[in-house]
Amino acid sequence: MHALVGENGAGKSTLMKILYGMQKPDEGTITVDGEQVTFNSPADAIARGIGMVHQHFMLADNLTVLENVVLGSEKLHGIGSGARKKIKEISERYGLGVRPDVLVEDLGVADRQRVEILKVLYRGAKTLILDEPTAVLVPQEVDALFDNLRELKSEGLSVIFISHKLGEVLSVADDITVIRRGTTVGTAIPAETTPRQLAELMVGSELPTPETAESTVTDRPVIEVKNLTIRATGGSSLGELDEPASTGLLTESTAESAAAVRRVLDDITFTIHAGEVMGIAGVEGNGQTELIEALIGLKNADSGSIAFLGEDITAWPTRRRREQGVGYIPEDRHRHGLLLEAPLWENRILGHVTERPNAKGFWLDPKGAQEDTRRIVKDYDVRTPGIDVTAASLSGGNQQKLIVGREMSHAPKFLIAAHPTRGVDVGAQAAIWDHIRAARREGLAVLLISADLDELIGLSDTLRVIYNGRLVADADPATITPEELGSAMTGAASGHLEHVENATEGDADAGPEDDAR
Repeated sequence: MHALVGENGAGKSTLMKILYGMQKPDEGTITVDGEQVTFNSPADAIARGIGMVHQHFMLADNLTVLENVVLGSEKLHGIGSGARKKIKEISERYGLGVRPDVLVEDLGVADRQRVEILKVLYRGAKTLILDEPTAVLVPQEVDALFDNLRELKSEGLSVIFISHKLGEVLSVADDITVIRRGTTVGTAIPAETTPRQLAELMVGSELPTPETAESTVTDRPVIEVKNLTIRATGGSSLGELDEPASTGLLTESTAESAAAVRRVLDDITFTIHAGEVMGIAGVEGNGQTELIEALIGLKNADSGSIAFLGEDITAWPTRRRREQGVGYIPEDRHRHGLLLEAPLWENRILGHVTERPNAKGFWLDPKGAQEDTRRIVKDYDVRTPGIDVTAASLSGGNQQKLIVGREMSHAPKFLIAAHPTRGVDVGAQAAIWDHIRAARREGLAVLLISADLDELIGLSDTLRVIYNGRLVADADPATITPEELGSAMTGAASGHLEHVENATEGDADAGPEDDAR
């Protein structure tokens, strides 16, 4: 398992695209099994046993998992029962838990990644390239992924692992190559290297921490959510079902009606004050996406209310919420944050079409938008040759910096930050944390949703845990550990989570009631 690390825009993904036949090199050689090769397309690389799982997934939303997996490889096992059997076999062998007949658009980010890994294995890859594979996973899922990778390794497969998470790199890699600005600057042996040394080699600076020293929480409520409930039709296993009036037995008809009123958000209540960061921890798919969509106005609540600065905004459309000061860093930057084929300055306008500097009265102001995009590029260190290049040409981390810059530029009063540092390097991570801290000092209220538990604990003033669409636990960020938080995320603990210094065997058997305040 060989790790490739470097800051955003260092050339990691470009190098792997060359190895996967997506891009042609100007110079140099590639040797596979002792033989020099030239790849003209990914098909050439696949034929040589090289497969790639991209940082931004290459899946068709409107197709099922099975259709996505067989697409382009129909001759291997057909498109029917043979393919389904093979997919289930690979899924069970590596513990991927992939369901062949589910539509990809109904899957969360973590499930999509497993589909991508399975797609590569289905084609018989002997060398796997994983570009930022853990950026979207919570700790338990990361551990499961690493177990899968170790199993692949033990069967003689090779893994090239691109990551910004240096602790993970050191725990899982056999060798590490560091690249900076397109050049190899060093190699490291994990057993002899610390995260700090690796960070210094990577960006020339020390590893940042998300810790927030002083409290800036005021008593002025900015966002008040009361008894928010969203029901959804469909057969997903997540979310609570409204109990049918019953004898305790589910008939076919009551099962159908129960599924029809499945609650993806169940009686959610919280308040975030000016100067407060409230973190929400949870395994993906437990209602975080629906909560974000309800707060930004993309989904209507079935019951309950949302108040912003004392005014009921439950019925407000998205644009009005944005204009009044709700900022939004989306969880999936490609699907909800950017127009990939549009230039950077047009992306700067998104979500703020009616506001200065993007508009003058009823008219768009391209010059104003372009000038402000240059400022964002400079202030947020977006590595780009100019503001007229497309968003697709930037590395993932630089795309994220552009989005954060865009949202912070409108001085929001309430910021929904979903995975704000996903896929960014340690230097950019520190910069984004600094911007959030600075705005928090000015009275910004933040809802922080992140799969990085260290980030959640370090930045948050208050912590809540979401499970099956309910807020089931709260914790003090000053004392809680990632492991204790992870336990509540799987439903193993509820109520107020207390940090235990030295748990005895008796404590370990305590149930949720013992944890409840």
